[in-house]
Amino acid sequence: MIIAVDGPVAAGKGTLAKRIAAKYGYKYLDTGALYRAVGLFMLRHEQDPSDHALAAAAARNVHEISLDDPDLRKEETGNAASVVAVNNDVRAALLDYQRSVAKHRDGAVLDGRDIGTVVCPDADVKLFVTASSEERAHRRLAELVAKGETTSYEAVLKDLEERDARDRSRTSAPLAKADDAHLLDTTKLDIEAALEAACRIIDASKG
Repeated sequence: MIIAVDGPVAAGKGTLAKRIAAKYGYKYLDTGALYRAVGLFMLRHEQDPSDHALAAAAARNVHEISLDDPDLRKEETGNAASVVAVNNDVRAALLDYQRSVAKHRDGAVLDGRDIGTVVCPDADVKLFVTASSEERAHRRLAELVAKGETTSYEAVLKDLEERDARDRSRTSAPLAKADDAHLLDTTKLDIEAALEAACRIIDASKG
Protein backbone atom coordinates (compact mmCIF):
# COMPACT_ATOMS: atom_id res chain seq x y z
CA MET A 1 0.00 0.00 0.00
CA ILE A 2 1.26 3.47 -0.88
CA ILE A 3 0.11 6.51 1.10
CA ALA A 4 0.97 9.96 -0.27
CA VAL A 5 1.00 12.88 2.17
CA ASP A 6 1.42 16.31 0.58
CA GLY A 7 1.11 19.88 1.79
CA PRO A 8 2.93 23.14 2.47
CA VAL A 9 5.69 23.71 5.01
CA ALA A 10 4.75 23.47 8.72
CA ALA A 11 1.29 22.04 8.06
CA GLY A 12 2.15 19.00 10.17
CA LYS A 13 2.45 16.52 7.31
CA GLY A 14 5.84 15.18 8.37
CA THR A 15 4.81 14.34 11.91
CA LEU A 16 1.53 12.91 10.68
CA ALA A 17 3.21 10.77 7.99
CA LYS A 18 5.66 9.34 10.54
CA ARG A 19 2.81 8.45 12.89
CA ILE A 20 0.85 6.80 10.07
CA ALA A 21 3.88 4.74 9.04
CA ALA A 22 4.48 3.65 12.64
CA LYS A 23 0.83 2.70 13.17
CA TYR A 24 0.60 0.50 10.08
CA GLY A 25 4.20 -0.75 10.00
CA TYR A 26 5.00 0.90 6.66
CA LYS A 27 8.28 2.30 5.33
CA TYR A 28 8.52 6.09 5.75
CA LEU A 29 10.29 8.61 3.53
CA ASP A 30 10.44 12.35 4.06
CA THR A 31 11.08 13.39 0.46
CA GLY A 32 11.68 16.96 1.56
CA ALA A 33 14.78 15.69 3.37
CA LEU A 34 16.23 14.68 -0.01
CA TYR A 35 15.92 18.25 -1.28
CA ARG A 36 17.29 19.55 2.01
CA ALA A 37 20.24 17.20 1.57
CA VAL A 38 20.92 18.67 -1.86
CA GLY A 39 20.71 22.17 -0.40
CA LEU A 40 22.96 21.27 2.52
CA PHE A 41 25.51 19.65 0.19
CA MET A 42 25.69 22.90 -1.78
CA LEU A 43 25.94 25.10 1.31
CA ARG A 44 28.78 22.99 2.69
CA HIS A 45 30.60 23.25 -0.62
CA GLU A 46 29.92 27.01 -0.72
CA GLN A 47 27.84 26.69 -3.88
CA ASP A 48 24.91 28.83 -4.99
CA PRO A 49 21.66 26.76 -4.77
CA SER A 50 20.27 28.68 -7.74
CA ASP A 51 23.11 27.45 -10.00
CA HIS A 52 21.27 24.95 -12.20
CA ALA A 53 24.21 22.73 -13.18
CA LEU A 54 25.79 22.63 -9.73
CA ALA A 55 22.45 21.77 -8.12
CA ALA A 56 21.92 18.90 -10.56
CA ALA A 57 25.41 17.60 -9.76
CA ALA A 58 24.71 17.89 -6.03
CA ALA A 59 21.53 15.81 -6.46
CA ARG A 60 23.62 13.02 -7.95
CA ASN A 61 25.86 13.15 -4.87
CA VAL A 62 23.08 13.49 -2.32
CA HIS A 63 24.07 10.14 -0.76
CA GLU A 64 26.98 11.99 0.88
CA ILE A 65 24.52 13.66 3.27
CA SER A 66 22.85 11.53 5.94
CA LEU A 67 19.09 12.07 6.13
CA ASP A 68 19.55 12.09 9.91
CA ASP A 69 21.99 15.04 9.79
CA PRO A 70 20.66 17.67 12.25
CA ASP A 71 21.77 20.47 9.91
CA LEU A 72 18.99 19.41 7.52
CA ARG A 73 16.49 21.11 9.84
CA LYS A 74 18.20 24.49 9.90
CA GLU A 75 16.31 27.38 8.36
CA GLU A 76 19.05 28.19 5.84
CA THR A 77 18.98 24.58 4.65
CA GLY A 78 15.22 24.74 4.19
CA ASN A 79 15.54 27.89 2.12
CA ALA A 80 18.25 26.30 -0.04
CA ALA A 81 16.03 23.23 -0.49
CA SER A 82 13.17 25.41 -1.69
CA VAL A 83 15.48 26.95 -4.31
CA VAL A 84 16.91 23.67 -5.64
CA ALA A 85 13.43 22.09 -5.72
CA VAL A 86 12.46 24.26 -8.72
CA ASN A 87 15.32 22.69 -10.72
CA ASN A 88 13.90 20.06 -13.11
CA ASP A 89 17.19 18.15 -13.27
CA VAL A 90 17.34 17.91 -9.48
CA ARG A 91 13.78 16.57 -9.36
CA ALA A 92 14.53 14.02 -12.08
CA ALA A 93 17.64 12.81 -10.26
CA LEU A 94 15.68 12.17 -7.06
CA LEU A 95 12.51 10.75 -8.62
CA ASP A 96 13.70 7.18 -9.17
CA TYR A 97 14.88 6.87 -5.58
CA GLN A 98 11.54 8.07 -4.23
CA ARG A 99 9.61 5.63 -6.41
CA SER A 100 11.83 2.73 -5.35
CA VAL A 101 10.99 3.43 -1.69
CA ALA A 102 7.29 3.61 -2.56
CA LYS A 103 7.48 0.01 -3.81
CA HIS A 104 8.58 -1.32 -0.41
CA ARG A 105 6.98 -4.72 0.13
CA ASP A 106 5.51 -3.80 3.52
CA GLY A 107 3.86 -0.62 2.25
CA ALA A 108 5.14 2.95 2.27
CA VAL A 109 4.22 6.45 3.40
CA LEU A 110 5.88 9.30 1.52
CA ASP A 111 5.46 12.94 2.41
CA GLY A 112 6.37 15.97 0.35
CA ARG A 113 4.92 18.48 -2.10
CA ASP A 114 4.26 16.37 -5.20
CA ILE A 115 3.84 12.77 -4.05
CA GLY A 116 0.19 12.40 -5.05
CA THR A 117 0.56 14.34 -8.29
CA VAL A 118 3.96 13.29 -9.67
CA VAL A 119 5.94 10.77 -7.62
CA CYS A 120 3.10 8.33 -6.89
CA PRO A 121 0.02 9.42 -8.88
CA ASP A 122 -1.43 5.91 -8.39
CA ALA A 123 -1.05 5.95 -4.58
CA ASP A 124 -3.76 4.01 -2.74
CA VAL A 125 -4.48 6.95 -0.41
CA LYS A 126 -3.64 10.61 -0.95
CA LEU A 127 -3.78 13.16 1.85
CA PHE A 128 -3.29 16.89 1.35
CA VAL A 129 -2.44 18.33 4.74
CA THR A 130 -2.72 22.07 5.21
CA ALA A 131 -3.31 24.79 7.81
CA SER A 132 -3.61 28.57 7.81
CA SER A 133 -0.44 30.55 7.12
CA GLU A 134 -0.69 32.14 10.56
CA GLU A 135 -0.95 28.82 12.37
CA ARG A 136 1.90 27.34 10.35
CA ALA A 137 4.08 30.36 11.15
CA HIS A 138 3.38 29.94 14.89
CA ARG A 139 4.30 26.25 14.67
CA ARG A 140 7.47 26.95 12.72
CA LEU A 141 8.50 29.71 15.15
CA ALA A 142 8.05 27.34 18.09
CA GLU A 143 10.28 24.77 16.36
CA LEU A 144 13.01 27.31 15.71
CA VAL A 145 12.90 28.74 19.23
CA ALA A 146 13.12 25.20 20.64
CA LYS A 147 16.32 24.75 18.61
CA GLY A 148 17.77 27.93 20.09
CA GLU A 149 17.42 29.99 16.92
CA THR A 150 16.58 33.67 17.21
CA THR A 151 13.90 35.07 14.89
CA SER A 152 10.47 36.70 14.95
CA TYR A 153 6.95 35.66 14.02
CA GLU A 154 6.89 38.29 11.25
CA ALA A 155 10.13 37.00 9.72
CA VAL A 156 8.95 33.38 9.87
CA LEU A 157 5.59 34.25 8.28
CA LYS A 158 7.28 36.19 5.48
CA ASP A 159 9.72 33.34 4.81
CA LEU A 160 6.93 30.77 4.87
CA GLU A 161 4.80 32.72 2.40
CA GLU A 162 7.77 33.16 0.06
CA ARG A 163 8.46 29.41 0.17
CA ASP A 164 4.79 28.69 -0.49
CA ALA A 165 4.91 30.97 -3.54
CA ARG A 166 8.03 29.23 -4.88
CA ASP A 167 6.52 25.79 -4.32
CA ARG A 168 3.23 26.65 -6.02
CA SER A 169 4.65 28.58 -8.98
CA ARG A 170 7.51 26.31 -10.09
CA THR A 171 7.05 24.83 -13.55
CA SER A 172 8.03 21.30 -12.54
CA ALA A 173 5.79 19.45 -10.06
CA PRO A 174 4.33 22.47 -8.27
CA LEU A 175 2.70 22.11 -4.86
CA ALA A 176 -0.92 21.21 -5.62
CA LYS A 177 -3.68 19.05 -4.22
CA ALA A 178 -4.31 15.99 -6.40
CA ASP A 179 -7.89 15.79 -7.64
CA ASP A 180 -8.43 12.55 -5.73
CA ALA A 181 -6.65 13.62 -2.53
CA HIS A 182 -8.44 14.00 0.79
CA LEU A 183 -8.05 17.51 2.24
CA LEU A 184 -7.02 17.51 5.90
CA ASP A 185 -6.93 20.96 7.51
CA THR A 186 -4.95 20.79 10.75
CA THR A 187 -5.34 24.44 11.76
CA LYS A 188 -7.42 23.48 14.80
CA LEU A 189 -6.22 19.88 15.19
CA ASP A 190 -3.47 18.51 17.40
CA ILE A 191 -1.45 15.56 16.13
CA GLU A 192 -3.68 12.95 17.79
CA ALA A 193 -6.83 14.37 16.20
CA ALA A 194 -5.10 14.64 12.83
CA LEU A 195 -3.87 11.04 13.07
CA GLU A 196 -7.36 9.82 13.95
CA ALA A 197 -8.83 11.65 10.94
CA ALA A 198 -6.16 10.28 8.62
CA CYS A 199 -6.60 6.72 9.85
CA ARG A 200 -10.34 6.89 9.22
CA ILE A 201 -9.60 7.76 5.61
CA ILE A 202 -6.95 5.03 5.26
CA ASP A 203 -9.07 2.33 6.89
CA ALA A 204 -12.05 3.23 4.71
CA SER A 205 -9.88 2.80 1.61
CA LYS A 206 -9.03 -0.74 2.68
CA GLY A 207 -12.71 -1.63 2.56
